[in-house]
Order: sequence, then structure tokens, then C-alpha cells
Amino acid sequence: MHTLLIVDDEPLAVEGIRSGVDWDAIGIGRVLTAYGAEQAKTVFGEVPVDVMLCDIEMPQGSGLQLLEWVRARYPRTQTIFLTCHADFQYAKQAIQLGSLDYLLKPIPYADLEASVRKALVKFDEESELSEFSQYGKYWVQHQPLLVERFWLDILNHEIPPQSEAVAKAAEARNIPYSGELVFVPLLIRIRRWYREFSLRDKKILSYALRKSAEELVMERHDSGLLLSPAEETMLAVLGGDGRETVDLLRLKSSCEAYMAACPRYFYCDVACYIGEPAHVHEMGEGYRRLLERDANNVSYDSRVFLPGEQRAEARAHSLPDMGVWAVLLKEGARDKVLQAAEAYIGEQLRAGALTPSLLGAFVQDFQQTVHYVLQVKGIQAHRLLGDRDSSELYARATRSAQDALAWIRHAVGKAMDYASALEHSPSVVEQAKAYIREHLDADISREDIAAHVFLNPDYLTRVFKRDTGQSISDYLLQQRLDIAAQLLENTDMPVSAVASKIGYANFSHFSRMFKKYMDAGPAEYRQRHAAGRHSEAQSRQSDSPRS
Repeated sequence: MHTLLIVDDEPLAVEGIRSGVDWDAIGIGRVLTAYGAEQAKTVFGEVPVDVMLCDIEMPQGSGLQLLEWVRARYPRTQTIFLTCHADFQYAKQAIQLGSLDYLLKPIPYADLEASVRKALVKFDEESELSEFSQYGKYWVQHQPLLVERFWLDILNHEIPPQSEAVAKAAEARNIPYSGELVFVPLLIRIRRWYREFSLRDKKILSYALRKSAEELVMERHDSGLLLSPAEETMLAVLGGDGRETVDLLRLKSSCEAYMAACPRYFYCDVACYIGEPAHVHEMGEGYRRLLERDANNVSYDSRVFLPGEQRAEARAHSLPDMGVWAVLLKEGARDKVLQAAEAYIGEQLRAGALTPSLLGAFVQDFQQTVHYVLQVKGIQAHRLLGDRDSSELYARATRSAQDALAWIRHAVGKAMDYASALEHSPSVVEQAKAYIREHLDADISREDIAAHVFLNPDYLTRVFKRDTGQSISDYLLQQRLDIAAQLLENTDMPVSAVASKIGYANFSHFSRMFKKYMDAGPAEYRQRHAAGRHSEAQSRQSDSPRS
């Protein structure tokens, strides 16, 4: 009979689970409870736990954190997550691909029984790993902390890449080691996410990605472990039990099944790179070569690469004539340019000729073409395409063909949409006028106004004068003096305050400009209009009927 531990910070939920299932009937002889992560750790220290039912969110330590602790110390324990958050349906599906389950509260007891039965089967299977060699069994059963740290030190060259140095480090850490052990490295790289995720969601997805990789990629191998040496990177170390090396065709099939599941359940694409068999001290160099293969892969975001598979050969760049594309963009024929760009990339992919250097050159030339068209149209490229989304897309554009095309579609779309809006230049002029009115009290320049509408200052000046008959500076001055005149006429605000209100810090300069355009200084202008208002008031009083 097996032992089951229920971990939940809600006593009623714990009691409901404990009393709602006939545990003896499914092979559970002992049901233990804990109301938080710390209590659960105490239970593990006292009693072997075969299956743990764990709430994923608790106030003093999440279920994910508790599971990491359990895996490090009790790797055979099987875990089932419980939660009341229905918005994590995708996480439920994702984790079901791995060795765990994910149940939504309130939990149907039939579903709970089925999940526990599944966990017990897996527990019994892992308990029967008696045919392994001494070393192979050790790699599997003691991977979480000690061995994983050992491997990461090898990959990062913290342990020198010599057999003697590795043996010495293994002895110092009390890890059984043989220089005859041979492993096959498998690099799994997340190539793209299909959507933006919060940090919390991404952590759950990354955890589920790892669990499903252990289930789908490694289940057919007698020994091995899965490492996470870097963000969006996993390295499976397969073999090591002294038998024949890994069956590459079966491993390829496992990787393909895993890659097919990733878009559906994890909203991402992954690529898998299988390395050459190597001894432990050679694995650091093997890992470096696999990372290099990923860096050189600009063609495929979801593919299994076998050892020694021919990569695209570097050849003289054969770039398209983008002068024609520039003419098409100036004429607004964006679809023809996009089709041409997609056709070129597709041709290079089919020919196996797309290299990082060729893709980089293509992206740079295309960027130059877009910037040239923007310059001709008077649009400032760094203003229009300097936002966060545009910058992030461009930063990824040389990583793969798909990333390059995503950036091209974005850049062309944004540039052409804005260029089209310029054809209705009054709208741009109105934007400039509105900006001026909103900043009359600030020290703004022609450059500031042009930047607001993403235009070259000279181009905006031409468009503005064509539609208003005034230069920007004359219009700005007129607006300021009109406001000053209204304030002088209708308020008792000091003249210095009026000057400050319309952006003049220098009172003398304001007085000179006001007199030049209004034929009177500010004080004289106020007196005239005050006298005029007094005369009007007297006139209205004399015209009123007497009682």
C-alpha cells in the first residue's frame, strides 16, 4: 500500500479530499495532511511519501516551489497540482503532457481517483529500475541537485575539460564516476513565443515545457537527465549506462512528437539539436558546438537536427536589387514589396543557402531601403520606428527567416500607413497646430513640433506653409501674442506673468515683440482697452431708461 500527502492551506479542502475518495480501493493505505509548505517538508522528513496532492498557490510558499524542493530530495514522489484558477486551462493541458497532472477545484472525485492511479503506476514503474547499471541508475535517481550542479560546472568549464579533473571533482563531491561513460547531448532551444506572457505565466509554461520534455523526449532511454543551463535552453544528457549508444531514429521521433505539442500547448516553437556521443569531460565542448549550430540556424524554428547534418554553406551574397523595391514603396505598392521579400527568403530556404551572414545583410539592406523611402517622404525613421515593439522586432530579425519577415511586415506596414496619412497633409498640420496650442507656455522649437508628428523639420515647414500661408515660427508667435492680448484685455494679471504664461522668460524680449506686432507695448495696450471698456460701460449706462 502507498502513502499520499495532501497539501493545502484550506482545512475544508483538505478534509473534503481526504473523505471524498475510497483510498484503500485504489491502493492508498495512508493519507497524511499538511496545511502549508513547511508542514509538508516536516512530513517528508518523517515518512516516505509516494504521491503528493498540492495546491499550486499557498500564502507561505507556492506548490511549484515545494515541488522543486521535493524533486531535489525525493525524486520518486509523484505530484498532482490542485488550483481554483480556471484561467490556467492551458497550463493544465501543458502539465498533463508531463509526469504531473493539474486539477481544477472543485475537483470531481472520479478525476482525482484517475490522476492518483496514474501517479501510482508511474511510481511503481520508477521503483522497478533494477536492471540499470550502477552509474546509469545514479544519474537518473540523484539528478536534481548534486549531479545537476556537477554537470553545469562541466558545461560552463568550471571543471577543466580533462578526464582526470572531472574524476577528481566527482570524487570530491562523492559522485560515482567512470571515464568510460558515454553520453549523447540533445540541445532543446525555444525559438519563439507566440504571445506575450506575464512572468508568472511564463514560469509555469517553462516548468511544463521541461516536464513534458522529460516525459516525451527521455521516456524511452534507460538513463539521462535534463539540465537548464540558460534561459529558454534545455540540454538533455542521454545514455551513460554503459550500453550501446542512444537510438537516433527513436530519439528523433520523440523530439518530433515533443515539437508538435509545443505550439498547441505551450504557444512556442522549439528546435532540437542532437550532438555526437562524448565522454563526460568532452560535454562542455559538445554543448558549445550545439549552441553554435543553433546560432547558425536561421532557417528552421521547429526541426530536429541530427549529428553532422550539413548546414547551409557560406557563399557569395546574392542579394536582390532593392532599388526597385524602393520605387515600389514610394508609390505605395507595399504588397508587391512584401511578396518579393517573402519570395526571396523562400528561395534561399529551398536552396539551403540561407546563412546568418546572408540574412543579416538582407535585413540591413532592407532597413536602408525603408529609411530611404521615409527620408524622401520627410518622415523621421528613428521617431517612427524607434518604439519598443519595432526595436524588439528588429533585434530579433537576424535570428531566423520568420523573425526577419515579421520585422519586414511590421516596418513596411507602419511606414506605409504613416506615409499614406501624409497625403492628407492638413491632418498633419492640424496635429502640429494642436501641439503648438498645448505648449504655448513652453520653450518649444520647430524641431520639437516636427518630432511630434515624426517628420523632418524642413519637410514639415514646407507642408505647414503650403496649407496655412505662414511659417511655423510666425504661426507660433501669432498664437502666443493673441493669448497675451486676451490676457491683457480681460485680466489684471501682471505683465511679467502674462509673458511667462506664453513661454517668454525674458520680459524685455516679450515687450519688444508685442510692441512690434501690436503697435503698442503691453502696458499701453492694456490701458487702451481698459479705456475702451470704460467708455462702453458709460455709454450703456447713459442709454439705459431712467426711472
